[in-house]
This record gives sequence, C-alpha cells and structure tokens, in this order.
Amino acid sequence: MSESLKALEIKRAALYHQLQALGDFRPGVISVNYRKCGKKNCACALGGHPGHGPQFLWNTTQGGRSRAESLRLGPELEKARKEVENYDRFLRWCKKVVEVNEKICRISPAEPVEDEEALKKTLRRRFLRKRHKK
Repeated sequence: MSESLKALEIKRAALYHQLQALGDFRPGVISVNYRKCGKKNCACALGGHPGHGPQFLWNTTQGGRSRAESLRLGPELEKARKEVENYDRFLRWCKKVVEVNEKICRISPAEPVEDEEALKKTLRRRFLRKRHKK
C-alpha cells in the first residue's frame, strides 16, 4: 500500500528534525596501531612482540587526499569516536531522506502551466541540444 503525499511530507519533516539532533560528525575510521621503533636492543625487536602502542589514529580520504591524525587516549579519542559514529548515522539519514523525497516526487502532481505548447517546444529544444552534444 502506497503512502499518501501528506504522510510522506510529515515523515520528511521528522527526518529533517532528526538531523538537528545528530550533533558533530566527521568521516573516517579510527584504527589501533602498534609500531616497532627500529632499535635493535629494544623489546619490540624480539620476535612475537607486538610493538609500541597502542596508538590511535583517525584516518580519512577527502577529495582524493588522505589525512591522518593521532588521537590521545581519553576524551580526545572518545570525541572522535562519537563523531565518526555520527557520520555513519548521517549517511543512513541521507539514504532515508532520499528514499522519502523520491516517493514524494513520484506521487506529487505536476503543476499546470499557462502555455503548455511553448513549454513543450522549449523542452524539446533543450533535450535535443543535449542529445546532439554527446
């Protein structure tokens, strides 16, 4: 059973309200790393030793550029963890908003136009021009 236009608009308004409660967010992942220092007489050089750490890193790639930032254990790490979680929630929220808006677009009626023939002529020209450019 399809939803009514009014119900979908109410659902969309509720989704927009949810965005306000989302809080700060940032994309990326938080990784835990153990590293060997390279000193021959250090404990990390022995076989089976995981290395120094843990070190917490926030990593992201935006606009084709990778970025990483070291995070200190404690409030800084917890803040970054919440922001990354909120970004995941934001992506799920975006998907829901797109689904609801797509349904609204499909069932909402087209608005009548005064000069329908002129509009058809303009649209034909616009779309034929785009087709010839390919």
